[in-house]
Amino acid sequence: MAETDSTPTHFIREIMLADKASGKHGGRVHTRFPPEPNGYLHVGHAKSIHINFGLAEEFGGKCNLRFDDTNPSKEEQEYVDAIIEDVKWLGGDFGNRIFYASDYFQQIYDWAVDLIKKGKAYVCDLTSEQVRETRGTLTDAGTNSPYRDRSVEENLDLFTRMKNGEFPDGSRTLRAKIDMASPNLNMRDPVMYRILRAEHHRTGNDWCIYPMYDWAHGQCDSIEGITHSICTLEFEDHRPLYDWFVENLGIFHPQQIEFDRLNLTYTVMSKRKLLKLVQDGLVQGWDDPRMPTLSGMRRRGYSPQGLRNFARNLGVGKTNGITEFEKLEYYIREDLNKTALRVMTVLKPLKLVLTNYPEGQVEQLEAINNPEDPSAGKRTVPFSRELWIEQDDFREVPPKGYHRLYPGNEARLRYGYIIKCNDVIKDPVTGEVTEIHCTYDAATRSGGESRKVKSTIHWVSAAQAVPVQVNLYDKLFNVENPNVTPEGQDFTVHLNPNSLTTVQAWAEPDLAKAKPGDRYQFERLAYFCADKTSTPEKLVFNRTVELRDTWAKVQKKG
Repeated sequence: MAETDSTPTHFIREIMLADKASGKHGGRVHTRFPPEPNGYLHVGHAKSIHINFGLAEEFGGKCNLRFDDTNPSKEEQEYVDAIIEDVKWLGGDFGNRIFYASDYFQQIYDWAVDLIKKGKAYVCDLTSEQVRETRGTLTDAGTNSPYRDRSVEENLDLFTRMKNGEFPDGSRTLRAKIDMASPNLNMRDPVMYRILRAEHHRTGNDWCIYPMYDWAHGQCDSIEGITHSICTLEFEDHRPLYDWFVENLGIFHPQQIEFDRLNLTYTVMSKRKLLKLVQDGLVQGWDDPRMPTLSGMRRRGYSPQGLRNFARNLGVGKTNGITEFEKLEYYIREDLNKTALRVMTVLKPLKLVLTNYPEGQVEQLEAINNPEDPSAGKRTVPFSRELWIEQDDFREVPPKGYHRLYPGNEARLRYGYIIKCNDVIKDPVTGEVTEIHCTYDAATRSGGESRKVKSTIHWVSAAQAVPVQVNLYDKLFNVENPNVTPEGQDFTVHLNPNSLTTVQAWAEPDLAKAKPGDRYQFERLAYFCADKTSTPEKLVFNRTVELRDTWAKVQKKG
């Protein structure tokens, strides 16, 4: 995951280069990736994973995986397990360094007591609504809490009793005593602890008070010796509070650095919105291949290397923007083109009969597994009198410029012979074409002669073909920015009703060897991946990405 000479540098990397040159932190680089286990990771996290783990690797440092598990009402072990799997899959090397904010609950509590003793924190009886009302605005100062000047002794007593469970949920908080007139609203006596009786997935019911993120985050970084605490831009205004806490505690001071988060067209990144899709049954779970989650992308067939290449080429800046979904597809397609095995599969089958081919005869034709990778070798494909071809590869009345099969025209069968269409069989009731009859030229076996035709089509032998359920996934939303909605409606109004179409296809028998997660190019069609439910008895494949490069078209248009 490390940067390479061909990768553009960015301001975070320059900071680390300068720190290493000056000997800051003894030349150490130690980062962390700190997800909250309240949902599955999405593609936006891929950028953060690449930055944190990639820079640590480049500078010979370490990157911790640390769970910000300070809100037990929304967190579950399922999410912890999924996050660990996703980070490993994407190549994040955290070794045995898996940590949790809950590992440090006692130390964080002790530091809160220390601030109370220093007169820099107090117990407040205002409700959450009253705290908001007295906070002020960007132009008007806030109002001091009437409990702000409690004595150290009273605050210590009340905070101990909060911890011991003597007060109802939400009845009291611990707040930092900073400045209610600060131009930065985050510095206006922020809440450090709230009373919350909820069973924690790791600590059970040991605690009934839980630290707020802004209070716990910097202290967790300090405990772990993090040198560069990298986060997204929404935390830029929180940095003065991060600094205030560690400075007033007199503990090791990491440097918080903010960068632009990833936003994609046709996608929502909010965990709240993703959770709604799951809970309302609008998708088939967190790993639905239409979801922007890493588990969904893995199931769809996106490769970790493709995602890393995408993240590496996004750039790192200080201004939030939006990235075209087609750019992500470009990097996935580019990697799959190099690595995916080729097979022939027919999605919309039309029977083709070679009337001059011997009945009962089966040949084995040689096919290339991946023209981009000679080491992938070759395979054999059975060929016989009756074949399946794509319906789109035949037209009874061809449009201008059409070079595939039509009455009287020739085309080459991939890896096989040149054939000529002679006759068309139709359903007598509907008039639908059900079968076409062709003749083959035995002297034109692929590689054995030089005669050229204008079109090559793929096929499978009808007798040996294996059935495949193919899920044709498209974008989940039908507008570029589904976060913008008509008044009174939510983002689900933009769901694409055609985001999933399922067809029954036929494939060459080699595909029966596929294991869940195996990636292929169905020649002339698209890239596909064997679904987690796929078995040799019931093959199920998901469309990953089309063959055509829509990103290049977007770039050209721009």
